[in-house]
Order: sequence, then C-alpha cells, then structure tokens
Amino acid sequence: MTESISKHVQIGEWIFEIKVVRALKVEEYGKPYSAIANCNINGDTMYVDGLLTKEQQTLKKDDFASFYKFCQLMDLKQCSYHRYFNGKSLTKDIEVTPIKNVLPKRIVTSSKCSTTYLVE
Repeated sequence: MTESISKHVQIGEWIFEIKVVRALKVEEYGKPYSAIANCNINGDTMYVDGLLTKEQQTLKKDDFASFYKFCQLMDLKQCSYHRYFNGKSLTKDIEVTPIKNVLPKRIVTSSKCSTTYLVE
C-alpha cells in the first residue's frame, strides 16, 4: 500500500469530511452480509461500535486485520472498539502503525464506482 484515503473531499466551496463509516462483511456489495459495524472517526481515532454478527458468529483475527488496514489507509493513529464477548463487555484500544512504502500485491477497482484501492 503506497497511498492513503483522504479523510476529506472538496467540491466547490464545500469540504466533505469522512466521519461515519458502515462496514459490512460480505463478498460482494448488495449481497446478504454476515456482520456489520458502525465506525465513527473523530480526529485521528476511529471508534467501532454496533459490531454485530449474524447467528452469533465469532469475529476472527482476519476480520480485525481488515479494520486495522482501513485505519492505516485513513492515516488514523488509534482504533477503539467495544463488543460483548461471552456475556462480558469488552473495550479495546489499538495503536495504529502508519503505512510505510509497501508495494501492493494487487490493485482492486470497484465495479460500483471509479475508485481504485491498493490492497496488500
């Protein structure tokens, strides 16, 4: 990954900031998803809440790695998430290491829009 995603876009005299993200765990957009999370970005920190899975599925390390990589792409410094696990409330704060000039393994272009993403 060599580029980050801008947290703001200027159109005319308006600047639009990315502050809220809805994350869906699904192979293709528009298909039924197996997990959902609401992510709020404040400054350089993303707080993940509303983390729900279908039919009590457990989230795996790869799932959390995806959120971590997204934080790196957004140039965030911290990610905090809250969830219930085994009937207990769990909050975890994670420091995000900046991306260092790592070449992408593949380039993915979304068929739904004209955005190209660099994916490790």
